[in-house]
Amino acid sequence: MSDPGNTAANVVGAERSLGQLVASATAEMSALVHDEIALAKAELRQDVQRGVMGGAAFTVAGVFVLFSLPVLSFAAAYGIHNLGLGLAWSFLIVGGTYLVLAALLALLAVAKFKKVKPPEKSIASAKQTAAVLQGVKPHTRPAQDKVAV
Repeated sequence: MSDPGNTAANVVGAERSLGQLVASATAEMSALVHDEIALAKAELRQDVQRGVMGGAAFTVAGVFVLFSLPVLSFAAAYGIHNLGLGLAWSFLIVGGTYLVLAALLALLAVAKFKKVKPPEKSIASAKQTAAVLQGVKPHTRPAQDKVAV
């Protein structure tokens, strides 16, 4: 940073006209906005990469869970069979448990779907905006005569 008491900097600033100062400020603001946009793009790019990697890891985890379900189902059925029940009954118990769980989740889903409502605030806002815009008339501009130079 420059020293505020530096007379050479003050003299240079005093020699510049108001137009030059405004042009300089405008250029610096434009550069600042461009730099901020570049920074936002870089941050978003990093976040997207992290999101993709997280999504891929979650997908692979889901695939492993799906692959483990048959193995765990067989293990549960054979575990029940080891308790003294017939093998067929053991598999029926495991399968029935899955059907009961599926039915409970379906009931939960139906209850959640019944609670879904239309976006009332957005609809009201859109109607209000449409009403305001219908009352607006376009601004007529006076015709400009062409002047030959």
